[in-house]
Amino acid sequence: MHEIESRYVLLETYKRDGTAVCTPVWFVSKGGTIYIVTRDQTGKVKRLRNNAGVRLAACGIRGAVKGSWLSGTSEFVMPEKTDEVVSWRDEKYGILARLAKFLSRGRGDLIALAITLK
Repeated sequence: MHEIESRYVLLETYKRDGTAVCTPVWFVSKGGTIYIVTRDQTGKVKRLRNNAGVRLAACGIRGAVKGSWLSGTSEFVMPEKTDEVVSWRDEKYGILARLAKFLSRGRGDLIALAITLK
């Protein structure tokens, strides 16, 4: 099992043409799975609907990589579990998570991703 010691991970997803797109995101690790919460109208969700392959690396707030890259596969969490994943994220990141949820509300509904590392 991989343990990521960072507040942020750089999530690498892929466009249809194979071009990589990196985004620094918050994450929660539970039971060997990495969970990420985002909005369903974001670019990363669109890319993951076409290609579930991802890479992750510990990073700083602006995406500067601070660790080794890890490969994995993502899947969308069932809607009934999304609230639980959101609460884990809110617990880890506190008031900043609640503020981000409020500020991003125009980008669709909250959605959770489960990433299994290889």
